[in-house]
Amino acid sequence: MGEMVERVDEQDRTVGVVDRGEAIRRRWLHRVATTVCRDPDGRILVHRRPDHVSRFPRQYNWLVGGAVGVGETYPAAASRELAEELGVHTPTRFLFKYLCRGVISPYWLGLHEAVLDRPVVPDASEVAWHAWLTPVELRAAMYDTTFVPDARDAFVRYQAENAGPRGPLPRGSTLPPRPQRSV
Repeated sequence: MGEMVERVDEQDRTVGVVDRGEAIRRRWLHRVATTVCRDPDGRILVHRRPDHVSRFPRQYNWLVGGAVGVGETYPAAASRELAEELGVHTPTRFLFKYLCRGVISPYWLGLHEAVLDRPVVPDASEVAWHAWLTPVELRAAMYDTTFVPDARDAFVRYQAENAGPRGPLPRGSTLPPRPQRSV
């Protein structure tokens, strides 16, 4: 058995406990908690996923997160994921949740925010590269580089909820070139 999650319905009510892999294969709703990480200057952490991961290898993301465990709240899962992926122990602030019709599977996505005022120590199995971008730089990079598709959808919603950067899209990206797959 793999990671156990709560299968939920269209109103985010628990209907059972299932293996996350099975939930994804059968496209059953489950929960995912993510966090927007900001530094004290308001920049946002962006990272590239490693080459070897099964989901979205070598793609960029501006969210840190993962599945909500059985009996776990969205904020508790968001804080746990920050500790696992970035080595940071800090509270998160719940912003909103929505039913994400994800590329791999549908799920309820709980979006949180945290201000990180100390260096991050990314887990290399989760994060291959990271940098801090201004909101305007992130907006440009979101459209000029390869981002996880569900992260783009979350970005649009986050901008709408938080009155994010507006205006014409700046050209150019501050992200490194996408690495080539080794043979």
